[in-house]
Amino acid sequence: MGIGRDSRHKRNLTGARRNLHQKKRKFELGRPAAMTRIGTKRIRLIRTLGGNTKRRALRLDTGNFSWGTETNSAKAKILDVVYNASNNELVRTKSLVKGCIVQIDATPFKAAYTAHYGLPKDFFSKGAPEDKVEAGSNKVQRKREKRQKNRKLEQLLVDQLVQGRLLASISSRPGQCGRADGYILEGEELAFYKRKLRSK
Repeated sequence: MGIGRDSRHKRNLTGARRNLHQKKRKFELGRPAAMTRIGTKRIRLIRTLGGNTKRRALRLDTGNFSWGTETNSAKAKILDVVYNASNNELVRTKSLVKGCIVQIDATPFKAAYTAHYGLPKDFFSKGAPEDKVEAGSNKVQRKREKRQKNRKLEQLLVDQLVQGRLLASISSRPGQCGRADGYILEGEELAFYKRKLRSK
């Protein structure tokens, strides 16, 4: 017996059994869950209705993550699954699903941030920065000064960048499109999940 998504097998509102007047249909089929884990990229193509294909990710270790306030996105390594609102079992097995909270490598975002604002490369190190920034042309210096005026970074994000790990949420569906893309948590959302992780 395959997995079905029909409702003919359900009872009526009154509790009476329905008379089955037709068999299962191809368009009502369901498939086993992908249960995507962290590991070397492994994707399987699945033929679906109409000759279309789904990309079933079985293992993934990277994804494209966007940093909303800095309008920047980069490919980052997924390090760990830390929270899932629906099921703690998915955290234990490190399953990648839409909406789960993961830790990602902060290196590409640190590099982009320091380059954009003209900061030392070791700006997010635990000690005082020792690297020196090359003084560019007058035009470059004016551009950096203009960017520095509007530069704001909340303390929770600074702490994460110093540690080298950022909290992010996966917004794609790895079992359907074969990708684990998402966005970096910021502001109230970041504070909310920090509280959840502390109370876990």
